[in-house]
Amino acid sequence: MVKHQHTSSQAIEPTASNIRLDKWLWACRFYKTRAIAKAAIDGGKIQYQGNKPKAGKTVKLGDTVKLRQGYDEKIVTVIGLSDRRQSATIAQSLYQETKESIQKRQEIANLRKMAAPSTQGKPDKKQRRQIHRFKRQKNDSKERGTGNEQKP
Repeated sequence: MVKHQHTSSQAIEPTASNIRLDKWLWACRFYKTRAIAKAAIDGGKIQYQGNKPKAGKTVKLGDTVKLRQGYDEKIVTVIGLSDRRQSATIAQSLYQETKESIQKRQEIANLRKMAAPSTQGKPDKKQRRQIHRFKRQKNDSKERGTGNEQKP
């Protein structure tokens, strides 16, 4: 009986022409699972070459993918193909984000930081006492009522 040994490249590596978009997004580590990648595609958060794709769309080198993740919107160019999820450094070598996309994300992040309310940290002991006193007064007034209510 003869056993055939398959090298890992023969058994796992697909040809460059048959990698699905959801699988590529997962392999690039944009999404943690293929199901989440598929949901993002179906939800319209992904554009492939400017169009709304299906999850089974075949990815080709040089194509552009526009994707939204939370507040961030990235525009990347496909420079490598893989259907296996590997280390982050290898995953980052599969795409290149455009300079305009990086600049726009940084501008939006700066605007979010400026719009966020600035806090001065935790209240000190005196401020905590004032907060407790205020809450106690508020609760006491609710329990007693204001006296202006009229019973029917």
